[in-house]
Amino acid sequence: MAPRALLQRIVIATVFMVGVLGGTSASARTISYATGYPPNSIGSDSALAYADALKELSGGDLSVKVFPMSLLSFSEASPGIRDGMADSGFVLFSYFPSEFPNTNLIAELTMLLELDDVAPSHAGLAYVGAMSEYLFHHCPECVEEFAAQNQVFTGASASAPYMMLCNKEVTSLADIKGKRLRSAGPQWARWAQAVGGTPVTISVSDAYEALNQGVLDCSISSSVDLDIFRLSEVVSDVTAGVPGGVFGGTGVNNFNRKVWQGLSEAQREQVLRASATFGAIISWDYQVGAARELEAAPKQEIKVHEPAGDLQQESHRFIVEDMKTIARNYQSRSGVDNAEQSIKAFQPILSKWVKLVKEVSNPEELAEIYWRETYSKVDVSEYGL
Repeated sequence: MAPRALLQRIVIATVFMVGVLGGTSASARTISYATGYPPNSIGSDSALAYADALKELSGGDLSVKVFPMSLLSFSEASPGIRDGMADSGFVLFSYFPSEFPNTNLIAELTMLLELDDVAPSHAGLAYVGAMSEYLFHHCPECVEEFAAQNQVFTGASASAPYMMLCNKEVTSLADIKGKRLRSAGPQWARWAQAVGGTPVTISVSDAYEALNQGVLDCSISSSVDLDIFRLSEVVSDVTAGVPGGVFGGTGVNNFNRKVWQGLSEAQREQVLRASATFGAIISWDYQVGAARELEAAPKQEIKVHEPAGDLQQESHRFIVEDMKTIARNYQSRSGVDNAEQSIKAFQPILSKWVKLVKEVSNPEELAEIYWRETYSKVDVSEYGL
């Protein structure tokens, strides 16, 4: 179902919050929102749903003008929001490692999901809740990072689980040896090396030609990329279940700090409530899209495999050991002195969220859980000020 159709039910379920959130200021305000997603994509459609939700929650006091792939690109988002080119926008933290080291540390832990009892369809949903809770309530260093960039974090999103999209069958340690694998982040690059492959750093938009020409053997991606980047035309085999993890390093709606401070407390709560809806819709739609592509794969003559036992076991061993590597890297390269403690603090939060979203069956319910469990607990009289 399209995000804007889903929105109607979400608004009905949440509009009562307007009364709870209190009154709004007398003058209406339009907030600019920039995203690197193109029009009519999951990212831009969910941003429009967020705009509708915020307008409804604020009684028309706040409206949002969405600029898809026009005002700021993904690589321009953080400095653009910092400098006021947009009031708010979608920020990929991995594009800005030196600006957000503490935040990127947590974003790099997503493969921990493979060690927990979580269905692939709900992995990203759990990470959104855990990431949001940690950044809001347990990481003052992260809040300070955002402040240093003249920004305020107001919510997260996440992809579906990552797997191997290949131009040949790759399911075992013997198969993967020497294979060239596109990695979507440093943790996946380390995984590729650990299991005998060779990591290749190229953008997902270049993966089509690289797979087609044999420069790559596999792309470590979400299955939704079979559709978004037309990889179904050059992929013959998919191995689900490894390496796992999701892309969870996103600020789905980072605000310019001065703009945030110019809102009333009621308006800040309304933004947070709408951001919870935003994160739920975009993340839910990614899970639905990924599942749909896997289901459709055989009809496109793409074989879907489970990993062999030796590859799965080596992958789990790597994930446990890699937590130590991540801590060392962030301490030595980024100056995050409490990296090991941060990882230990985040793990039980992630496990809690795996349980919280386990029975979720629609984005409306998911948005309500995000709001109830963490977004509503943000003290808007102090946060981001």
